[in-house]
Amino acid sequence: MDHRPQAWGRPRDDVYGAYDGSYFQNSGPKFATQSPVVTGTSVIAIKFKDGVVIAADNLASYGSLARFTNVKRLRVFLDTTVVGFGGDVSDMQYLDRHLNELAIDESYENDTTETAAATTTSSSDPSSTSTQTPNNPAGSLNAANLHKYLQKLLYRRRNDFDPLWNHILVAGLDASSKPFLASVDLRGTAFTSPSLATGFGAALAQPIMRRYAATEEDAAKLTREQAVDIIKECMKVLFYRDARSLDKYSIAVVTKDGVELKEEEQLEKQSWAFAERIHGYGTQTV
Repeated sequence: MDHRPQAWGRPRDDVYGAYDGSYFQNSGPKFATQSPVVTGTSVIAIKFKDGVVIAADNLASYGSLARFTNVKRLRVFLDTTVVGFGGDVSDMQYLDRHLNELAIDESYENDTTETAAATTTSSSDPSSTSTQTPNNPAGSLNAANLHKYLQKLLYRRRNDFDPLWNHILVAGLDASSKPFLASVDLRGTAFTSPSLATGFGAALAQPIMRRYAATEEDAAKLTREQAVDIIKECMKVLFYRDARSLDKYSIAVVTKDGVELKEEEQLEKQSWAFAERIHGYGTQTV
């Protein structure tokens, strides 16, 4: 008996003859993801006076099944920007590989440019010094540049009728070193806001964040500790209300000093007392 995995479910060749695959169409168009299967839920983020806080849980659901509980959906780009992915996980992995290649190209180009600039500067004025920082070398892609790049990429894929089924948040600093937070979806629709959320977070977490950061001026008054507490409270609400969420999540803080990413955070001080007031919860009495 043929136990090879590629033979599972196929009629036996010695009984029914060799499998005829000639009817398969080999000259047709190439298809990628046409509908999401394994997906991640909300990504939420909020600005504060010195940077941006962004978070996403570590769950990837197979349809309605909470199947994969250790999927990290926050990605660091060039130690200056964090990209949060909602939607299809396979498309997220494709974009992650693409961004890794882009980061490598950017690192090589910046290294070559900085070496040439340093050589020119040292030959013309030995006493001069550079004002570049390790986390933001001159000419590197900042968060605003990366967001524009992703917008063009997703819009191109949408126009090719082969979209990447993701809703993405980009958090970091712009060219002026000011906090930057923006969104782009599978159609290439892009916008910025003091607080942003994808998936169920747009309905459940966004109202909470807007209490504290309805405008850019409000966000500029928030401290790092306040922004982190707001995000943690929103992650707790999402775990209570969103059936596709998890109590383990990743959270990142982006400032001028770089990116601080924690990928194994756990929700604290949970209380399900509110559920007793929901009709249909628990044992019912007439």
